[in-house]
Amino acid sequence: MQHMFTAVFVEGESGVCVAYVEELPGAHAQGKDVDEARKNLAEAVELILAANRRVTHESFARARVIRRERIVVGR
Repeated sequence: MQHMFTAVFVEGESGVCVAYVEELPGAHAQGKDVDEARKNLAEAVELILAANRRVTHESFARARVIRRERIVVGR
């Protein structure tokens, strides 16, 4: 499944590149340059989404699902 997020890259004082995703609190990463920070950030986002999905499934494991669909937000 493919998702699209806004990644922000900031050059730190020590020259390290720090990155975060605006739409996903807690999605932060860093790297020696933008390319490495981007790769690390993508991995962090994948891990966060997988963990969130697992927690949600566990929380509603006994619930009767009446419908499951994909939604599109934004323009």
